[in-house]
Amino acid sequence: MRILILGGTGEARELAALLVAQGADVLSSLAGRVRAPRLPDGPVRVGGFGGAGGLAAFLREEGITHLIDATHPFAGGISANAALAAADAGVPRLVLRRPAWPADPSWQLAADMAEAVAAVRAWPGDGVFLTTGRRDLAAFAADDAHRFLVRTVDPPEGAVPPRMTLILDRGPYTVRGESALLREHRIGLLVSKNSGGPMTAAKLRAAADLGVQVVMVRRPPPPPGSAVAATVAEALRWIGGQSGDQPG
Repeated sequence: MRILILGGTGEARELAALLVAQGADVLSSLAGRVRAPRLPDGPVRVGGFGGAGGLAAFLREEGITHLIDATHPFAGGISANAALAAADAGVPRLVLRRPAWPADPSWQLAADMAEAVAAVRAWPGDGVFLTTGRRDLAAFAADDAHRFLVRTVDPPEGAVPPRMTLILDRGPYTVRGESALLREHRIGLLVSKNSGGPMTAAKLRAAADLGVQVVMVRRPPPPPGSAVAATVAEALRWIGGQSGDQPG
């Protein structure tokens, strides 16, 4: 068994660490979109594969027997390519996705980023905390009616909102820290993707405590026919079932 983990998430790092500790033959792959990523244990490759065809060729050439898609819940393009590549190469595939945050009745739900942009445009207030990541900033670049607080890991590239304050930081965050940030920048609206997990959930508690409105972008579903694990423990059981052994 030779396992390829498409990573970049905390769950991917946790899974890689456990598999490496068990002596498994595991390779982690990172897309290379973050300049200084947190590296998992074990061998790591960085960069794309050249689409589904390139990934399928890599699976064959490297003798990969099992593919774990543990990418970000909003990395829809990578997940789609992984599904196509695994089917082409005949490699079993598992999607490891942390659960989404339970929807709060007060949230305004957006089906996609375009709906989120429209919701912000229609909002009559001023201060918006935009936490959707640097790749989506261009969607808000035409909005000069709002004052945006933006937090990203790396500096954005391309178009950005004209009235923008940028903070470079990465989680985990605390409710106390997020509350102070919302107050300092006089934020009335928070825009977030439903990534789930504890790393960035504190902003939602802080927003609720301070009466800050929330626009939440729904996550895309995994590719049709995907086997899905919500936790690292479930992923280990899936791997164990594939090998006839039960790791962990």
